[in-house]
Amino acid sequence: MVAKPLLILVALVAFAVPIAASLGWLGLTLQYTESSMPLHRALGDMVWQTGTDFLLVAIPMFVLLGEILLRAGITERMYDGIVKWLGWLPGGLMHSNIGSSALFAATSGSSVATAATIGTVAVPQIEKRGYNEPLFLGTVAAGGTLGILIPPSINLILYGLLTDTSVPELYLAGFLPGFLLALLFMMTVVALCIWKPTWGGDPISVGWSERFSALPSLIPPIGIFLVVVGSIYAGVATPTEAASLGVVAAMILAALNKKLTIDMLRQAVEGTMRTTSMIMLIILAAVFLNFVLSVIGLTQALADFVTNLGLSPFQTMLMIVFILVLLGCFMETLSMLLITAPLITPIVVALGYDPVWFGILLMVLLETALITPPIGINLYVVQGVRGRGEMLDVMKGAAPFVLTMFAMIALLLAFPQIALWLPSLFY
Repeated sequence: MVAKPLLILVALVAFAVPIAASLGWLGLTLQYTESSMPLHRALGDMVWQTGTDFLLVAIPMFVLLGEILLRAGITERMYDGIVKWLGWLPGGLMHSNIGSSALFAATSGSSVATAATIGTVAVPQIEKRGYNEPLFLGTVAAGGTLGILIPPSINLILYGLLTDTSVPELYLAGFLPGFLLALLFMMTVVALCIWKPTWGGDPISVGWSERFSALPSLIPPIGIFLVVVGSIYAGVATPTEAASLGVVAAMILAALNKKLTIDMLRQAVEGTMRTTSMIMLIILAAVFLNFVLSVIGLTQALADFVTNLGLSPFQTMLMIVFILVLLGCFMETLSMLLITAPLITPIVVALGYDPVWFGILLMVLLETALITPPIGINLYVVQGVRGRGEMLDVMKGAAPFVLTMFAMIALLLAFPQIALWLPSLFY
């Protein structure tokens, strides 16, 4: 019973059917083959209830925030500032790719937006400074994944909505793992460039006066991060209201930079509408599919299957991690989150694990999926920004960072307090 829906979904994805249509078609197929009830009649009510959820308003707000920052030139200045502070390390600008991704992730909430934005600024530097191209592209793809882990994160909001978990707690839990993962990425670059010094490109030499003069370019993204996250923990705004405050702050910064024009806003809104429409269509299709899976008993069948295996809680968790890593090779991350979170989280909680901790572990697994071929979205985003060469280059460059993510998964399994320490101080 569990294998049939998975086989249908893999077949639809293999035939390049858009993921929203694949999820919706799978839901309708299972309804007619596995249930005698007309479940499709509930579709309108589910679309209305899900689509009008106040928490989901945060999605277009965070997307718009990233669009404005990119079009106002704030991201490019931020990148140049981080180059001056991190460029001296073995690997030079590759550390700036990761550092800029971490900082941009703290404002945008989207991994794809982070990879595309940082890639647009960074990729032209490859030939100028003689970097190993696959590894350089790999740092952009891997750094971009930080967008769904470091708060504010759209995926953490969706996980909280799907599993009835506190979003502020999830945001607190994402801080340490997010920045620890960024540090592990940088350590990976250092190790590789010490092993192969020619991969690190031309050395970058910057004086302290230049470094301090670059600090003002880092203030805008940090300021927006404080506005968004600070307003949540100060108790003055919900995550949705905080996202709206971030958009207002971004518009003020754009005005100060003399970039706030009608044409710029039109482009930002158009980009936001395209991205939000795609995300919402996937969400609505996934909600219907989850409803069908619950009614036909697949959710309970999966829980019973796991329980009857007779494994210890830790062994069961290892099995879940293995399954999610495997799924990540063949599924788009948003649909993977929407399908697996409602199915697996109750099982994990029944095993005695904290849902906040599992939310962070799931985000790292989704990050791994973003750079795991053949469906890793960030790989295609970076190749699209690059606009030449073979896709295999990006895959090769991202491979060391997949191993780094496995190390991060192992750390979270061995030391859950990495994610739970900060929430325990406030809740």
